[in-house]
Amino acid sequence: MATTCVIVWTTVNAEADWAAVASALVDERLAACVNVLPEMESIYRWQEAVERTTERQILIKTTADRVPALRARLLALHTYELPEFLVTPVVDGTEDYLAWVAQSTREA
Repeated sequence: MATTCVIVWTTVNAEADWAAVASALVDERLAACVNVLPEMESIYRWQEAVERTTERQILIKTTADRVPALRARLLALHTYELPEFLVTPVVDGTEDYLAWVAQSTREA
């Protein structure tokens, strides 16, 4: 079943209050659900140096048509100079769940 449901991935500093941001995204109907995963260690190259940071992975369930508004809002809220913002299409799922995502992110 084809769907317009997508999952947006971002990483955030583990010290930040991302529960409040997640709530804002759901309240504003930019996301049907936001998962804030436990702390993890990230190792990456930034400005020609290898960095190591404690972060959290954030998974945002939304629809493709809400991605532009979600991107703008998340970038405004994010503390990183260059935050991760990756969009993964959902190729299948239960009809009821996909309908719930669509209904939950429909602009009021």
